[in-house]
Amino acid sequence: MQVELGNGLKSRAPGAARAALCLVLAFTLSACSGGVLGGLVGTGNNPTPTYDLTAPTNFGSLPRRARGLLAIEQPTALQILDTEKVVIAPNPGEVAYLSDAQWVDRLPKLMQARIVQSFENSTRIRAVAKTQDRVNADYLLVVDIRQFGIQAYESPLAVVELSVKIVYQRGGRIAAGTVLTSRVAAGGTSGQPATLALDQAFSDVLVQMVKWTSRRI
Repeated sequence: MQVELGNGLKSRAPGAARAALCLVLAFTLSACSGGVLGGLVGTGNNPTPTYDLTAPTNFGSLPRRARGLLAIEQPTALQILDTEKVVIAPNPGEVAYLSDAQWVDRLPKLMQARIVQSFENSTRIRAVAKTQDRVNADYLLVVDIRQFGIQAYESPLAVVELSVKIVYQRGGRIAAGTVLTSRVAAGGTSGQPATLALDQAFSDVLVQMVKWTSRRI
């Protein structure tokens, strides 16, 4: 059950969802900025504004080109994040959905596409693909979405936190792991400013991810 909170928010009612809320203060939201795609999806007089995430193109100084083939798995996430809906935390321990914004696709699927594009843009990996492409990769990049959304109960803040592991394709041994985090001040908690801040935070994490991975494969 969801309850309208006003100001573009839909609250997830307590009960079965309470366990998820306690496990996650993982907020989900996404961004509309510069090259970010924005549009309207829906029927009737009030279509829902739809936002995309962007892949960075500027990575600063990078190590030499890696020789291995890297496959990107679709990121994992708890159910509250595995959606095209945009999530916000209006109060500590509370998770809500924005009613005036949605993603172009489920967040894990969208994130996988932008991770692949980021590595392609960096030109520092010999080849990169999705695991669904069934390539014979040397390494797998495994990502878990820990936080992705707006913390709105103080000054609005976009928070992105991803757990990242490099796994050898042969044998499945973990080669390296880290947690990448970015926090960006948001200009508001409605769809456009909230998604703008999240896109900026996500882009920062993607730059960190490309640099960290390139030095280890």
